[in-house]
Amino acid sequence: MLPDDVMSTLASDARISRVELTGSRARDQATPLSDWDFVITAPRFAEVRDALPQMVRPLHPVVAQWDRLGRTWCYMLILPGPVKVDLLFGHPHQAAGPWQVNASTLTRIDDHFWDWTLWLQSKLTAGRQDVVAAELRKLHEHLLRPMEVTVAPASLGEAVAAYRAARKKCESRLGLHVPRDGENTVIPVLRR
Repeated sequence: MLPDDVMSTLASDARISRVELTGSRARDQATPLSDWDFVITAPRFAEVRDALPQMVRPLHPVVAQWDRLGRTWCYMLILPGPVKVDLLFGHPHQAAGPWQVNASTLTRIDDHFWDWTLWLQSKLTAGRQDVVAAELRKLHEHLLRPMEVTVAPASLGEAVAAYRAARKKCESRLGLHVPRDGENTVIPVLRR
C-alpha cells in the first residue's frame, strides 16, 4: 500500500523524525490522480536533502527530482501507476528561473515536464480549469519557451504536442536521446 511504503521507507532513516500524510489524500477528498503529499520533519535537513535520492530508491521512482519552483523544498516523485508523490519540507527554497536547455539539462527538463503534466491532469480531473490555465502559462514561461515554443498552449494536449516536437528538435540539435520512461508512465492517464 502506497502511503505505508512511503512512510516506512522514509521513517527508517534516523535523520527523519516524522512523516505525515497531508493534503487531499489525508482529507479523503482525493481524485484517483491526486498526488500523495507527505510533510517530512528532518532536523538535519541538509543531510536528508543530500541523501534523499538514494533514500527513495526502494520506492522505484520513474521520476525523482527537487521542485525548482517551490517556495519550500519539495522532492517530487512519479512512481509506477502513475502515482505522484510530493515530499514536503518546511525549509525555505528560492525558486529557479526558466530552464537553460543543453545536453546536461534535457533529461531533467523531460522529468520536470512529465511531473508537471501529471499534476495538471489531476487538476483537470478535479475540475480546476482555472489552476490549469494559470499553470500552462507558467509551464510555457519556465519550460516550453526555453525550448523555443513561441506560443503558450491553451490546453494540456497542446502542451504535450508542443513539448514533444520541441524535445525532438533539441535531441537532434544536441545529438542525444532522452529516455521515455516518464512519458510512457504518464501518457496513459492523460485525457485524449
